[in-house]
Amino acid sequence: MSSQLTEQELAALMPSEMVPYSTPIPTQIVSSDEFYPDPQNERQREVETRLLAMADDLGGKQGLDRRRFFQTAAGMAASFVAMNEVYGPLFEVSKAEAATPAMAQERANALKDQFIMDMHTHFLRDDTRIMTFVNMRNAVGKAGWNKQLSDHEQTIEDLKFDNYKKEMFLDSDTKISLISSAPSDIEQDWFLTNEQMADARKRMNDEAGSRRVFCHMIFTPGQPGWLDKLDAGLALKPESCKGYTIGDNTHKDISRYPWRLDDEKVAYKGYEKMVKAGIKNVCVHKGLFPPGVEKQFPHLRGFADVADVGQAAKDWPQLNFVIYHSAYRHVGGDPKAALAEFERTGRIAWTSDLADIPAQYGVSNVYGDVGQLFATTLVAEPNVCAALMGRSSRDWVSITSAGAPTRCGPARRNGRSRACGGSRFPKRCRRSTGSRHSARRTAR
Repeated sequence: MSSQLTEQELAALMPSEMVPYSTPIPTQIVSSDEFYPDPQNERQREVETRLLAMADDLGGKQGLDRRRFFQTAAGMAASFVAMNEVYGPLFEVSKAEAATPAMAQERANALKDQFIMDMHTHFLRDDTRIMTFVNMRNAVGKAGWNKQLSDHEQTIEDLKFDNYKKEMFLDSDTKISLISSAPSDIEQDWFLTNEQMADARKRMNDEAGSRRVFCHMIFTPGQPGWLDKLDAGLALKPESCKGYTIGDNTHKDISRYPWRLDDEKVAYKGYEKMVKAGIKNVCVHKGLFPPGVEKQFPHLRGFADVADVGQAAKDWPQLNFVIYHSAYRHVGGDPKAALAEFERTGRIAWTSDLADIPAQYGVSNVYGDVGQLFATTLVAEPNVCAALMGRSSRDWVSITSAGAPTRCGPARRNGRSRACGGSRFPKRCRRSTGSRHSARRTAR
């Protein structure tokens, strides 16, 4: 993933654990190495200044230093108060909650029985060569965003099955999870094979005595023998299928088999098999293709947008097409550009295009997932976040899942994560639920 940034871009960055203030919600963009993070902007600095002042004032009255105050439900409430003061009244929060720990904790406690169904979960295979996520977890822990990750140095074992089970179902409020993966043209660099996902699902459900875990089946149109592999995967009876139209998302530089959703000669052969197997949901990774990545991999640009979604959905009404990340384009871009685009045109690149598809094609089987784009826009420019959620809620049949801005790992049983994961979403985004994404780098 670091290979997606140039040496000059990486040299201009610093690890996120070196950010001076560990606030409940980041006050500048941090990156998972998939995009270039912008420096802290003027409004983010203003949020930070207001939040630090509240921590000194309110925390001091409670006998807490900044760090301890930010770990409380009242500290989380203060973060949203500061953002409302800068960006406008986007969040349902009161100054009284920030000043009254018992009030903030009461609200957090009221959410403890939420039904949390997380459709963005992964762990890594035992023979993995991928070490990037270990560095992510270490960075998030050292930044103070997740205390459980700062208790010990993270290792590759923390990203395998045993710890997945612990964090997902023992340390969190998650009720149901879906195990997913990402393919690669290098077989060993798949996060998990289809067989490994199905095996983990069986182990977990057998132990629980109920259906607590679902799993994807990854399909790779165009790869040698992909239809035979699809048959083998469908025989595992996955809850849904998932594909990456850009092909190898882990190694974009060697991606040899990008594909289109509306390719009648390739992808449609797979849909026919899925329908016969009783599959209803086809999940597709789209977007998250910022200008820096496009510059490096221009040949993949045409496979990252949603130009191929509408016709496929019209031709295959038996299937639901769930577009991951809602194809949001501006990850890693200047938030002012996205806001200016919306204020000027009422649109935001690729996500608005996706929202137009039901009306354009007369279909009702296109869905938008808002994992990643919610977290990014909430920190970068909350008004863009509200615009995305408002447009999606108005024009779409459904929104599926949203990413919480500061959490790495499941929704924790404490005031901070509960407030973040359920009660403070923008007023126009209240239907969304949680997903996990972490961050690693920030601009100097």
